[in-house]
Amino acid sequence: MLRKKNSLSDCWLLFFVGIIIGISVLCLGKIGKICSDKKTPIWASKENKIEVYFSPNGGCTDAIVKRIDAAKKTILVQAYSFTSDPITKALVNAHKRNVAVQIILDKSQRKQSETYSSIDFLVHAEIPIFIDSKHAIAHNKVIIIDGEIVITGSFNFTKAAEERNAENLLVIHNEDLVNSYIKNWELHKKHSLLYVYDE
Repeated sequence: MLRKKNSLSDCWLLFFVGIIIGISVLCLGKIGKICSDKKTPIWASKENKIEVYFSPNGGCTDAIVKRIDAAKKTILVQAYSFTSDPITKALVNAHKRNVAVQIILDKSQRKQSETYSSIDFLVHAEIPIFIDSKHAIAHNKVIIIDGEIVITGSFNFTKAAEERNAENLLVIHNEDLVNSYIKNWELHKKHSLLYVYDE
């Protein structure tokens, strides 16, 4: 014998499901947003001011250039590999605007300069570059802007990282975190040597 559905119970169930869905949507809206435009972060936290980008072709390079173009005082860079023309040009333009740009690179980049022009282009622009030879690999990928923003992640500052590799990039606005990255940058600069272009 079939039992009749309890319409009152069904109504209450639908009511509670609706409340749960509504709360979930509000929470997701508060925490972040999902975007399809490659020039917009895939996920962005409103509270902590964190943006997330992914490659290939996820707008990582555009996000970096945008932040460099907006820099007013200082840009501190740590990079393992550095061959991205757009990022290089943005740093040179920032330097021309009297933004204090300093770069620490892995020792492997001395050999890369024989093939790629990015390092020499930066040196010719009179941007100080330091080589960190103390470690097996100086594998950091960090850009600190105006002591307010830190850009980091797996993303190397290269064309391959933007177009072919699976990478991630974070753009973070957090004073305590930024200060930690600045201290670490200064620590590595102390044992790094100034790169001298050899013609």
